[in-house]
Amino acid sequence: MGSASKQSKPAAGKPGRSGGRADQAADRKARIAELRAAEARRDRRNKIVAISVATVLIGGMVAAGGWIALDAKQKQDDKKAAAAAAEKARQDAANVPIDGVQTFDKLSRNHVTTPVTYAQTPPVGGDHNPAWLTCMGNVYDKPVKNENAVHSLEHGAVWVTYNAKATPDDIKTLAAKVSTTPYSLMSPYPEEQGTITLNAWGTQLSVDSATDPRVEQFFTKYVQGPQTQEPGASCSNGTMQ
Repeated sequence: MGSASKQSKPAAGKPGRSGGRADQAADRKARIAELRAAEARRDRRNKIVAISVATVLIGGMVAAGGWIALDAKQKQDDKKAAAAAAEKARQDAANVPIDGVQTFDKLSRNHVTTPVTYAQTPPVGGDHNPAWLTCMGNVYDKPVKNENAVHSLEHGAVWVTYNAKATPDDIKTLAAKVSTTPYSLMSPYPEEQGTITLNAWGTQLSVDSATDPRVEQFFTKYVQGPQTQEPGASCSNGTMQ
């Protein structure tokens, strides 16, 4: 009897070669998908962290900016309040009479180029030279011309004069005050009777010492005060004799 031919079959439980490749490809796809999912999760976490940090930083900057703005506004408000208080104090002081002050009215205001004979010594008003004496806190160590100084008084300046009775300390104290006060000037005046004389337009006060509290009162009231004939007129760029 002839032997029958037999067909070979793959062993049970052992997939063929083509099946193995498919499984491997599927595994690779699954692994890649898993890696991509993990990467996506990391990206989301990083974005969340970055957004959270940025939110905190922006919030901090907004808060800091708000505080800076509030602080700047507070400082500006404080400065305005201080200026308003100082102005009110000046106005209050200007309304308080100063003992010993003499006032003179009906003073002429013509510009002349010739010497003028004045009724007061030092003069406090009247005809005067067209050029004013520079009076932005200027301290002159020699006598100045009346006609130029009177023009400065017309612009609202206070003119401090003194004679040989004034002590070195008096002169030093007065010079310190004048040099820090725009619309004021100072010069020796040997002919005056008082030791120290404070002069404004139509207004005069004589004191014996630079420490007399009326000196400060006079400056407060009469530097660009109500007696000023030409408010806002310049005290700069005048003659410097």
